[in-house]
Amino acid sequence: MYGRHPVADASRATRAILSNLLAQGAPRLYVRLTHETGRGRGAETAESVAQYFTTCFFDYFDQLGVPPEAIEDALRDKHLLEYGPGDVPGVALLMLAHGAARVTCVDRFALSQRSPFQLEVLQCLLDGLGPEAHERAAACFERPGDPASGFRSERLEYRVTRDGLSGLNAEVDLIYSRAVLEHVNDLEATFRDMATALKPGALAVHQVDLKSHGLHRENPLDFLTWPVGLWHWMYAGKGVPNRWRLDRYRQAIKRAGLVVRHLESTAEALDEDVAAVAPYLAEPFRGLDKATLRCLGFWLVVTRPAPDDETRAAA
Repeated sequence: MYGRHPVADASRATRAILSNLLAQGAPRLYVRLTHETGRGRGAETAESVAQYFTTCFFDYFDQLGVPPEAIEDALRDKHLLEYGPGDVPGVALLMLAHGAARVTCVDRFALSQRSPFQLEVLQCLLDGLGPEAHERAAACFERPGDPASGFRSERLEYRVTRDGLSGLNAEVDLIYSRAVLEHVNDLEATFRDMATALKPGALAVHQVDLKSHGLHRENPLDFLTWPVGLWHWMYAGKGVPNRWRLDRYRQAIKRAGLVVRHLESTAEALDEDVAAVAPYLAEPFRGLDKATLRCLGFWLVVTRPAPDDETRAAA
């Protein structure tokens, strides 16, 4: 817990602040030095990464209630938006392969490259597709079927913006992300960006991971004990967890004018961990109920209400 080991806290804070200054001042250098991929830092093969993207793809439609045989109809001619695609736009390629017309990917960090490993992942995804899906995916590259030639910008656009926001306006049919929203610096601005980007009646589906991402020490929740200002100085430029809990997501969704269609917990802390950390929590987390503190992740589906829905709600 913060404050119980002041010397260790001071040492850790100093190191974190220095690396945070590097991330803010030279983000491309920081990404190269840390080998950030957007998927964590475990050992990977091209096959395992391709399988990860395939699992993500089907998970989204499972949460949306779309069976596998209906995915192509659901995606046909649609414009999609992905927050935080990481260094390989693998899910975006699968969306295009299954009928999407266009995918816009937006990130705060310029992770997407054409390294041999990343090209191998894209090739693995291509090789795993059926004939029709393979033909659609292959046509998305400048030279059909050749990932090294790069994506055609009218099919897949990769935007890097300072705030990680898309700036799109009522043109997106579906938004999706996985383990991204817990990293954004301004959660309310991100949900406003979603609300603005979505067409009326369109959906957004997100998996959110509220765990510490390795930044806890004794207790899975003790990263919530660092003071807010100090945490900002230590980590704001690195894209590490913003630490906001489920209550803040509900507030941001409501203020953006979005409506929750589905919310399902994916992981929970133990009651004894909640009790142990409670006396040391930083100010924004004090007074939160136990259920909110226990939540370590969730699936979320929200919608931008259509005008008819808003009229009925007002009535």
